Amino acid sequence: MDDKVFVDGMMAKRPDDGAPDFVKLKLSLKLDEFGPWVAAQKAKDPSLEWLNIEVKEGRSGKWYAERNMWKPSGDQPARQPSRSGPPRNVQPMPNDDIPW
Repeated sequence: MDDKVFVDGMMAKRPDDGAPDFVKLKLSLKLDEFGPWVAAQKAKDPSLEWLNIEVKEGRSGKWYAERNMWKPSGDQPARQPSRSGPPRNVQPMPNDDIPW
C-alpha cells in the first residue's frame, strides 16, 4: 500500500448546521501552503495535469484531504471523463405537462 499524501494547506469541514441542503462541504485553502504543495507535486511529476483529492473522515471523526495517487497501469486504458448532457436514447419529455 502506498503512503498517504496529505494535502498541505487544505481544510475540509462539514457545512454549518444552518447551511442549505445543497451545501455539501466547506473547503478552505491556505494559499501560502497549498500553492507550494501543488508546485512540489508538479516538480515530482512534470507530466502531471490533474490532482485528484479525496475528502476522508479519520477515526477521530475529523475530515481531511488526501491526494488520490491512482494511475492506470500500462495494460489498462485511462478512464474516460464522463460526458455532459442527457444520456443517449432518452426520449424528451413533452412540454404539455410543464406548468409554466
